[in-house]
Amino acid sequence: MDVILLGTGTPMPHPHRAGPSALVRAGAANILVDCGRAVVMRLAGAGVPPQALSAILITHMHSDHISDLNDVVTTHWIMNPGPKRLRIYGPPGLRAVIDAMMAMLAPDISYRIAHHDDLNAPPDLEIVELAPGARFSVEGCEIAAFATDHAPATPSLGYRIERDGAVAAMAGDTIPCPGLDALCAGADVYVQAIVRDDVVRRIPSQRLQDILDYHCTPEQAAKVAARAGAKTLVATHFVPPLMPGQEDEWLNLMRPHFQGEIILADDLTKKTIAK
Repeated sequence: MDVILLGTGTPMPHPHRAGPSALVRAGAANILVDCGRAVVMRLAGAGVPPQALSAILITHMHSDHISDLNDVVTTHWIMNPGPKRLRIYGPPGLRAVIDAMMAMLAPDISYRIAHHDDLNAPPDLEIVELAPGARFSVEGCEIAAFATDHAPATPSLGYRIERDGAVAAMAGDTIPCPGLDALCAGADVYVQAIVRDDVVRRIPSQRLQDILDYHCTPEQAAKVAARAGAKTLVATHFVPPLMPGQEDEWLNLMRPHFQGEIILADDLTKKTIAK
């Protein structure tokens, strides 16, 4: 199993960090978790074009996590040689978001069908809204949805993806909560968005400081990883952006609380789980 951080950025545009998204490759499965800005470009960089995706998992409906879902859907549709269903899983509210997205895409879809004789139907999407505790399979991978806490962006979900004994815990944006502990229990890789509260509190912007109440700090993420018995903690979605030369600042906040491997991810960072 490979866990590839496609985009490690935030809503704040960054020249080197795409929006939040990750790819889990296991056997024949290519599972995309969230669809932040530039995700299609990062999929190309990972060698997995959208038409090769097995499923998409959405953690929550914040714009930075779904902004390029329309690009994934369109590219999956027009680049496949024939009809191919794309399954999209997420929390309640997902169907309304995708219905609105498809209405936005309607002119483009009509142009392409009119122009290409072999495109005789719109994208074939299967939308599955999930409650915490839901379990399902995608091409040999067993996936479970867990409740996370990113209020007021509710409901929000994290996903535990398992295949052949390998476990990836894809937490999305959340603060510590019982669902996060259950999601990460014994995971080989735990992927978590982190925010430096010590830095953000010094910035005179109430809007920016508001994000502290629904994201993990580096210390909190490390404590979750230790408590859950995770082997590797992969940090992403850095606020403020992680700059070259600052790695030790972030790591020094985390290492006292977690003795396992810590990865501060860049776009296209890959962690392989060998079993």
